Amino acid sequence: MNDKVIITDRLTKRFGRFTAVDGITFDVARGEIFGFLGANGAGKTTAMRMLCGLSVPTSGRGVVAGYDISTQPEMVKRSIGYMSQKFSLYEDLRVWENLRLFGGIYGMGGKQIAAKTDEMLGELGLEAERGTIVKSLPLGWKQKLAFSVSIFHEPKVVFLDEPTGGVDPVTRRQFWELIYRAADRGITVFVTTHYMDEAEYCDRVSIMVDGRIKALDTPDGLKRQYAARTMDDVFQQLARQATRSSD
Repeated sequence: MNDKVIITDRLTKRFGRFTAVDGITFDVARGEIFGFLGANGAGKTTAMRMLCGLSVPTSGRGVVAGYDISTQPEMVKRSIGYMSQKFSLYEDLRVWENLRLFGGIYGMGGKQIAAKTDEMLGELGLEAERGTIVKSLPLGWKQKLAFSVSIFHEPKVVFLDEPTGGVDPVTRRQFWELIYRAADRGITVFVTTHYMDEAEYCDRVSIMVDGRIKALDTPDGLKRQYAARTMDDVFQQLARQATRSSD
């Protein structure tokens, strides 16, 4: 279907005799918030690297934003946004300089960058911080700014790798409001998190164990399936099945 922004079919990655990702198959729709969970060693980081065009699959197929991740990785990279667990802006640059830099990297024109900068800072309530050096901003502001930069060019899909690590619950909730707004605009959000309450905010959630997707459904569907009260209970049931410990 043409509304599928991510499609995988038996996607596999091996390193020598070790199979990090073992034949995973799933798809993600336009505007969907998709939680991609797994304990350390589950293979989710390796899978995300393949989907971002950073690692070539050993076998199987993956399509992201209409491009084949094996044969068109550069087109994949141009069509996605990405925010890492570690802060991904240039801390010695001012807020507006970061926006101009990333806008240029994404191929946006000067007038487009200027208009988008005004719009984005207004939405974030950061107009007064336009000229502030990024490293002097509070962590929560930095992370919200980093997310906004990752979707500055309105990509079809944005990959978020544990984006709310280290911030307080109130800031995490504010961050998720930004995610909801992006999804409402049709941007697909592919997110990893160690906070199981955040899994409840996703439209659907997959849980990887030892390189394979062991569960995939809505949060409510997973809780029914595993007779669990919370997503943390679901996760713990599945994580106990793991036999390996490093990604």
